[in-house]
Amino acid sequence: MSGSRFLPVVTIVALIMIAWYVAAYFMNAPFQRDLNTRGKVEVTQSQFIAQTMAQPKPTMPAPHQVAQTLWKSVFGVKPTSKRSLVYHSAVTLSSTLLGFAMGTLLGVVIAISIVYVPVLEKSFLPWIIASQMIPMLAVAPMIIVILASINVTGLLPKALISTYLSFFPVAVGMVKGLRSPDAMHLDLMHTYNSSKAQTFWKLRVPASVPFFFTSIKVAVAASLVGAIVGELPTGAVAGIGSRLLAGSYYSQTIDIWAALIAGSVIAVMLVSAVGLLQSATARLMGARP
Repeated sequence: MSGSRFLPVVTIVALIMIAWYVAAYFMNAPFQRDLNTRGKVEVTQSQFIAQTMAQPKPTMPAPHQVAQTLWKSVFGVKPTSKRSLVYHSAVTLSSTLLGFAMGTLLGVVIAISIVYVPVLEKSFLPWIIASQMIPMLAVAPMIIVILASINVTGLLPKALISTYLSFFPVAVGMVKGLRSPDAMHLDLMHTYNSSKAQTFWKLRVPASVPFFFTSIKVAVAASLVGAIVGELPTGAVAGIGSRLLAGSYYSQTIDIWAALIAGSVIAVMLVSAVGLLQSATARLMGARP
């Protein structure tokens, strides 16, 4: 990364850290002030600031508290330990990837159906759009309960919730991509007496590739959100969602923030992986670097 690109990133990160520390001080100060008053403890302003940044159960943990918990949870315990964020991240990642795969496949099938069966655009597409208006927190418990009633538990229910969130951007993006070829190009294929299958594979699919990768970048992040949300109503004992639940039950706000940061890191890794795959695909298709 060149200096001209590195400096803005560092600046933004620095501003976020400063804002985070300021917010931690103001949100933790009332409790700390009350605690000092009841204990009749007199401290200087610098000592008071240090106290707000070192509370065991702060309203908002300071960045260094979250970093310490992350380091301990990632490197301080074995990856297979249930206290390890690596272990919990792997559990959430497994349902994320399965749900993402199913959502991508479903979205592509829906898009192809809409493009080649025009009546589906008016009869089916509105229902797909309406399905995304339902809050996921309302849908997730219903899916979990219904599947549990037929003895389907574990990875699949969470993956289905990820599928629910991830298929929509893929479907919409692929419809746009498959319809992106110019009418002149479609007429040229017709002039060559190409079949629908030949037009699909040689014209529509290559034209839809940029739209596809843009869509799955959104879909993979949505899949992660779905997997985490799917862990919340189940009382899961493993996964990022379980860490959020445990932190909420015991007011361990530092653990909650550490789990959120871990989820953000997973999201960045997944989107970056899709970006690398997109670049590799573009090179295979003859795009210029």
